Amino acid sequence: MIRQFELVDLVRAYDKNVDEALLNRAYVFAMKAHGSQTRASGDPYFSHPLEVAGILTDMKLDCDTIATALLHDVVEDTVATIDEIHELFGPKVAELVDGVTKLSKIEMQTESMRQAENFRKFLLAMSNDIRVLLVKLADRMHNMRTLGHIKKIEKRKRIAKETLDIYAPLAERIGMHELKDELEHLAFTHMDPEAMESINARLHYLIEESPNLEADMVAALTELLKENGIEAKVSGRIKRPYSIWRKMERQNISFEQLSDVMAFRIMVDDVSTCYRTLGIVHGEWPMVLGRFKDYISLPKQNFYRSIHTTVIGPHNNKLEVQIRTHDMHEEAEIGVAAHWQYKQKAENAEGSQYRWIRELLEILDHTHDPEEFLEHTKLAMYQDKVFCFTPKGELVPLPRGSTTVDFAYAVHTEVGDHCVGAKVNGRMVPLRHQLDNGDQVQILTSKGQAPSPRWDSFVVTGKARSAIRRHVRFQQHEEYSQLGKTLIEKACRRNGLDFSGRVIEEAASVLNLSDADMLFALVGQGTLSEEEILRAAFPGFKEDARNEGLPNVHQDWEQIDDGAIPISGITRGSAVQLASCCHPVKGDRIVGLRVPGQGAEIHTIDCSRLSEFDDRPEMWLDLRWEEGEEDSDAFYTGRLRLEVVNERGALAAIAATVSKTGGNVSNLEIPQRDPEFYVMIIDIEVKDVKHLNDITRALRVSRVISRVDRVLG
Repeated sequence: MIRQFELVDLVRAYDKNVDEALLNRAYVFAMKAHGSQTRASGDPYFSHPLEVAGILTDMKLDCDTIATALLHDVVEDTVATIDEIHELFGPKVAELVDGVTKLSKIEMQTESMRQAENFRKFLLAMSNDIRVLLVKLADRMHNMRTLGHIKKIEKRKRIAKETLDIYAPLAERIGMHELKDELEHLAFTHMDPEAMESINARLHYLIEESPNLEADMVAALTELLKENGIEAKVSGRIKRPYSIWRKMERQNISFEQLSDVMAFRIMVDDVSTCYRTLGIVHGEWPMVLGRFKDYISLPKQNFYRSIHTTVIGPHNNKLEVQIRTHDMHEEAEIGVAAHWQYKQKAENAEGSQYRWIRELLEILDHTHDPEEFLEHTKLAMYQDKVFCFTPKGELVPLPRGSTTVDFAYAVHTEVGDHCVGAKVNGRMVPLRHQLDNGDQVQILTSKGQAPSPRWDSFVVTGKARSAIRRHVRFQQHEEYSQLGKTLIEKACRRNGLDFSGRVIEEAASVLNLSDADMLFALVGQGTLSEEEILRAAFPGFKEDARNEGLPNVHQDWEQIDDGAIPISGITRGSAVQLASCCHPVKGDRIVGLRVPGQGAEIHTIDCSRLSEFDDRPEMWLDLRWEEGEEDSDAFYTGRLRLEVVNERGALAAIAATVSKTGGNVSNLEIPQRDPEFYVMIIDIEVKDVKHLNDITRALRVSRVISRVDRVLG
């Protein structure tokens, strides 16, 4: 173990103003607090915080951070409290220790929920001080180095997976590539030992085939640059097995197809020499097309800077060459720790380098479900990037596969919420259009626009997905609540009972619900029935009165009085959905069917499916379209069955007829065809039933159409 004076000397080596008293107090306090505790390896537990502190001294971190490393487990694993830490070591160390400490008293149903809640707390602390993350990464590093001492294979794999999912991507995000590589390597060893062994065997064979390749290439590069007047430090390395395995999996290629198993780094004094070196390397050996990346001109989101190119080397092997300055190399190895200013405010955390932390906090604001938050966070943390630009030339880094909606949310949540269209490189594109490197994107917005549930099917960023789902959940809750309130009012009138706020509050109390709004939402959703509410509010309510006044068969539904529930603003994913069997259109006579847990479906009164519910009148809802509501952006989908003459130009004639009458064909199927006639099922977007009837009449007079019928079930 590192002795007390040795730890102080390690810090003094890079910090002449070392707070020796603070480090000594933290050392003694942690040693006494952990006492006789031992780790799975049998070593004294205190050896762990000491090793964590040692890792952080390699990063040249300040005394508060080293003290935090020594104390990071005392609150979680001993009787010590945060108040004691605050009193003995000051508010800053106490804040850092609290940020690293897990939530020890939470009771969750699943391990993933515990993980998500702890990560939520950790993220909030990290956003206040990035040193919380540095301590946590060093803590995880030492735990991974000693993971083999844990006997249960399942536990080792769970910890390894968590490391790959969360901690390695976090290390990459702050530019700590060396630490990230080691975390991935250690985790891969436990996650998939067979794959690790297989790749190691191939690497060993590669080295045996060309034992002098690395040394020869280093010598060749050094001599080449020296001949051209460039002093450089050249080194070679073989990629780690996990990096090789992930690339093989992602690109679905074999080991032999990899072009960068071996990489060489050239470190020079300044940026201009980087580009001179690139020209010399390309002049000596041919480059591999598509394998050049200039991260100096366009740095990664974590500010990683380097030039990457792949060339056909002297032994006819594909070799990756990385060119960077010495400062760039230091930042690439230990990232934020290379330039952290300990005695200043966390100005860096406000800059573009830590924009991703703010994005994670926005996800936290939008997501209340812990497991969903963790899912969105993983999406936001580790994906390959594309770099796009706003019309003003501002750089927006996004995960590969991102759409214009992802871009809109990356610019600002408000821009995403009100996005109606996009131009990419001056050309209008669909919202689901995937972006490429260098695209210039202009987002078109409208105050009347709101996020669509359909967007969730194609966005890829956690920020966009969480914002969309939050809006949809809010919209659904509002609609469920309004529908539930209307249903309870009607049930009270039908049974001659008084409907009032006091009555509903009484029912909510009996059912252990937080408030009336929650009660209404559960009824609208179909989780609770009106009968359950009436029984809770009126103890003497007779269940046999529940169906009084309801029709027994769907043919009688049109005789119901005008107490129908008004329906407006119908969209997929809302509390009341349009049935896909009969495709109701505004203006049709309609009826609703309850869908437990999802609200209700709207059907036309003559939908063939309704006969299945003749003996279940409690499933029926009396609905009507909202009168006088006009929405120029709303459309409905009507379905028609056409019998079409099989001749050239028939489909063009149908499309022209629909277009002239203001409709839009959204889908077309041909279930039957023969030499003379085709049967087509065509979906047409229309404003209302009158619009659909106009299109139907126009199609019937077309020369190429012999028959048109509306599909109702």
